Amino acid sequence: MFKPEDMSKVLVVAPKDQIDAVVKKLYSLNLFHIEDYVEQEEEGYEGYRIGMPLPHGSDTSRELLKLRAVTNAIAVQADDVSPKERIASSRLKSLIEQDLPSVEGEVESLLNRRSRLDAEAKEIEQVIETLSPFANVAVDLDLLRGYDNLAVLTGYINAKPDLDIPHEVLTASSKGGNLLILWISAGYRNEAERALLDAQFQAVPIPDESGMAQDRIHYYKGKLSDVEKEIEGVNHALDSLKEKHQGFLVACDELLSTEAEMAEAPLRFATTENAFLAEGWIPKKDVHTFIEGMSVATGGRAFATELAIDMEKDVIPVEYDNASFAKPTEFLMDIYSRPRYTEIDPTLTVSIIFPIFFGLILGDVAYGLLVLALALGLRKVITGDEGQMLLKILRNAGISSIIFGFLFSEFLGFGIPGIEPLLPNRHLSIGHAGGHGPAVPELMMMTVWIGILHITLGRIFGIVNHARQDHGKHRTLAVLANVGWLLVMYGILIAILSMFALPLMPDLTGWPAVVAGLTMPAFIGLGMLILGVLFIVRDSALEIVELPTILSHVLSYARIVGVGLSSVAIAGVVNLIAIGMLIEPQVEHLTALGVVIIIVGAVVFVIGHILNTILGMLGGGLQSMRLHYVEFFTKFYKGGGKKYDPFGMIKKFSED
Repeated sequence: MFKPEDMSKVLVVAPKDQIDAVVKKLYSLNLFHIEDYVEQEEEGYEGYRIGMPLPHGSDTSRELLKLRAVTNAIAVQADDVSPKERIASSRLKSLIEQDLPSVEGEVESLLNRRSRLDAEAKEIEQVIETLSPFANVAVDLDLLRGYDNLAVLTGYINAKPDLDIPHEVLTASSKGGNLLILWISAGYRNEAERALLDAQFQAVPIPDESGMAQDRIHYYKGKLSDVEKEIEGVNHALDSLKEKHQGFLVACDELLSTEAEMAEAPLRFATTENAFLAEGWIPKKDVHTFIEGMSVATGGRAFATELAIDMEKDVIPVEYDNASFAKPTEFLMDIYSRPRYTEIDPTLTVSIIFPIFFGLILGDVAYGLLVLALALGLRKVITGDEGQMLLKILRNAGISSIIFGFLFSEFLGFGIPGIEPLLPNRHLSIGHAGGHGPAVPELMMMTVWIGILHITLGRIFGIVNHARQDHGKHRTLAVLANVGWLLVMYGILIAILSMFALPLMPDLTGWPAVVAGLTMPAFIGLGMLILGVLFIVRDSALEIVELPTILSHVLSYARIVGVGLSSVAIAGVVNLIAIGMLIEPQVEHLTALGVVIIIVGAVVFVIGHILNTILGMLGGGLQSMRLHYVEFFTKFYKGGGKKYDPFGMIKKFSED
C-alpha cells in the first residue's frame, strides 16, 4: 500500500530457433520489463551481441508507417474509438492484405485532391490580393501597361507629389492607403521615381489581368467559392471514410504495432550464434506464471529463472500498488516524479489529503456540485487513461467541496438555512454593517494544525525511508536528523503556547514559573528545541541555516485560509451586485426597464459564480498540489523511479 509492487529480476535463456515463440509469449503475457542489452563485454556476457530483428520486421514497419500517415491525415485516434467487437488476428491479417490497400488508396486520392485544391485556393487568394489595391480604380487594367513611350507608376502615397514634368495622375482609396496611378513619358521615369521616393511612395505591382479590377475580384471570389465548396466536399468524404473505417484502421494499427514491436524485440536481447538471453523484471507475484508460460510456449526448451537483485547497482522499475480509490492520484505523482523502488509511495496519502485541502479551499456546496457535474459530464468527452484519472481526481475534489460546504454552511456565498457552521466561520459582511465576520484567528490556527500534522507525517515518512535505504552510521544520523526536525518544530510550538493563549491550541500559560520567569512547558519546549538542533547538526552542520524555514513551512498552509476567503469574498461581491443592487430594487417597483435590469442581474449572478467556481478550482487544485510538492514531499521524497513498462499490449480491437 505504501510501497511499490515487489519486483523480481528474471533471466530467460533459449536456443535461437525459439526466439519467435519466446517473443510471442513475452508479448502475450505483458509482464516482462526488458532490460536492453548493451554490448560492453560484461562479465558473464563475453561473446554475446545484440540480436537482429525478425525477418518480417522491415515490411511490417513500412506498412505501419504508411497506415499512420493515413490515420494521422484524417485524425483517427484510438481513444476516440469504442471497440464493438474484437477481431481475430488471423482474420485481421487477411483484411490488411485484402481491404487495407483500397482504403489507404481512397484516402490518399482524396488527400491528393484536397492538396491540389488547397494550392489552387492559395493561388486565387494571391491574385485577389494583387487586385485588391485597384478595386476602386475606374480604369481598365489593360490601360496601365503595354506602352512603349509611356511609363505607369502605381503605389501608395500619403500626399500628391509635386512634379514639374508632364504627367497624368489618378488617385483612389484602398485598404492599404491612398493609391496613386501616374502616367509619364518614359524619358522622365527616373526623375519621377526620385520625386515619389521623397514623398515616401510605396510601389504596388500592376496585376497581369484585363478589365476592371472590381470585376476581376468578383470573378475570382466566385472561383474561390467554388474551390472551397470542392474542398468542403472532399473533407466531407474524408469524414465519411473516417466514420466508416476508423474502427478497422485502429485495429490494423494495433495489430501492425504488435507485429513491429515483436519483430524488433531481439534488438534488446543478447545473442550468440546458437542461443539468446533476455533479462528483465516482472512483479514477484507473477514469477511462477511467467516461468511456467515460457516452458509451455517452447516445449520446455526455454529456461527462465529468478536472479539475485543488487540493490546498489540494479535500477528496479517501479509499478504502483495502490487501492482502486488511490489509482487516479498516480497521475499527480507522475507529474512530480515516480517514487523509487525502495522508498515510501505516498500516493494513498495524497489521494486522501489532496481532496481535503481542495474542499477546505473551495468549501461551497453549490460550487462543489458544479465541479462534480463538470467531472461527470466530461467523462465521455475527455478520453485516454490520463484524462480519465484527472476527471476522477476532480470528482473526488468536488465531493470534498460539497462536504466542507456543509461544514462551513456555504451555498453560493450564502449561509445554508438551519445549518450552523461546524468549522470556524468564513462568512464575510459584504454590503451591510454588523453581523459576525470570519473567524480569522480560528481559521489560521486550524491551518497551523493542518500544517504541523502534514509536515509531521512527512518527517515520519522520512524516518522510514532512511531506515530502509541507508546503512550504518549514516542511517542512524539521518533518522535522528528527521527526529530532530520534529523536536524543533514541536519545541517551538510548546514554547510559544507557554507564553501566549491561542485559539484551538492547548492553553499552557497557567503553569507557575520555575526559573527566571519560565514555566515547565517553556523549559520542555526549549529542551526539545536544543536537542533537535543537536540531532540535525550531527547529520549536517549546514542544515542549521534552514532552521528558520520551519515557521515559514507551517505558515505556508495559511494559503488554505487566504485562497478560501478570497473565494468567499468574490461570491459575496457577486451576490451584492446581482441581488442587492439590481434585482431587489427592481422587484419593489417593477417596470419594463426593471425587467431588463433583473435579467442583467441574473446574468451577472450566474456568470459571476461560474467564474468564481473556475477560479476556485484553479486555486484549490494548484495550492493543494503546491502544499504537497513543496511542503510535504521535500521532507522525505526523492522520486526519480523508473517506470515499469512491460513488453506487450492489452489489446482492445484484436485478439489472438
